[in-house]
Amino acid sequence: MVILDIHVQPGAKRSEFAGQHGERIKIRLAAPAVDNKANEALIEFLADHYGVPRRNVRIASGLKSRQKRVVIDGA
Repeated sequence: MVILDIHVQPGAKRSEFAGQHGERIKIRLAAPAVDNKANEALIEFLADHYGVPRRNVRIASGLKSRQKRVVIDGA
């Protein structure tokens, strides 16, 4: 199990890792922060990066915030 503290920047030109934001990993997401699209894009982005199924990635805290804690099982 991997636990990541992430700062999300929705509405970017493309989805990518963007360095650090304080103590957190900064991830830019192409999806907007509307109707949970950015959260879904984050889950898909991390699942692809770590090579795990989407069901193994969950947002433990920060569903409505840019500051998120994500848990990845099987990574």
